[in-house]
Amino acid sequence: MKGYRFITSDDTSEFCHRVTEAISNGWKLHGEPKMTFDKKRGVMRCAQAVIKNAPKKKYSKKMKLSSI
Repeated sequence: MKGYRFITSDDTSEFCHRVTEAISNGWKLHGEPKMTFDKKRGVMRCAQAVIKNAPKKKYSKKMKLSSI
């Protein structure tokens, strides 16, 4: 199976840590990072898609994608 995650967070070091953790666990960046301004909260939001090939795993809606 191929796993897909879309990591989102406020524009803080926490976002970078989440993406770094995914990369360190074998996930690959997919596409360009995205940023948008949340007017209601007054903060920048970041997002990055990541993918991972896991041929020995079988997909289930109940699986925790970060565990792939």
